[in-house]
Amino acid sequence: MYNSPVPQKSELPTSAQLLKSTLFAAGVAATLLVTVVLPSEYNIDPTGVGKVLGLKQMGEIKSQLAAEAEADKRQSSKTPVQLKSPSNGQQSSFLGQFLSALISTPAYAHDSQDLYDPQTDETPVLLAPGEGLEVKLEMHKGDVVEFEWTANGALVNFNHHGEAEGESVTYEEGRAAAGKKGQFQALFDGEHGWWWRNRTGADVTITLRTSGRYGDIKEYR
Repeated sequence: MYNSPVPQKSELPTSAQLLKSTLFAAGVAATLLVTVVLPSEYNIDPTGVGKVLGLKQMGEIKSQLAAEAEADKRQSSKTPVQLKSPSNGQQSSFLGQFLSALISTPAYAHDSQDLYDPQTDETPVLLAPGEGLEVKLEMHKGDVVEFEWTANGALVNFNHHGEAEGESVTYEEGRAAAGKKGQFQALFDGEHGWWWRNRTGADVTITLRTSGRYGDIKEYR
């Protein structure tokens, strides 16, 4: 076994040297905070370095998407406009609704005999400058929908998500997008759809095309 030699007192850093190193490290951390972290994470750029490095744009995007996500939550508490009812022959009469309420059937409860019929729809919505709105499909867990939406030549911010009591999911979000196309599967019973914000100075028409198993189509403004 070998013992490390004990350093001489003259070899140890002095208090002044330790203080100097600490101040240097604090200075580096403060510089990184001001020039990198604040611009890229919080859209705060007191020195202007973040703008030169392209970090301020990242902060602007994050701040904008965060603000719009918060607006999305407030949007969901508003009364929706029914754009289209399901075409699967589910009970829609007053008697059927009364019986459903009487036996306390959950809003999205279903079995193999209670599935949405496949359907295809085209849903246009108009966005005024600065306006945000969302369109949601009522879906059961496992339902698959193919979709395509376009801003018809304009650019909009969007958030593709799903919500139910006690559950939520974000499938995708983006900024300054001209449109999206794809397919998704509902992860739970609830409402799944898109929220858009028009950041341009003119009206924008969003055209949403959907195909798959879903029920009501609702618009929230």
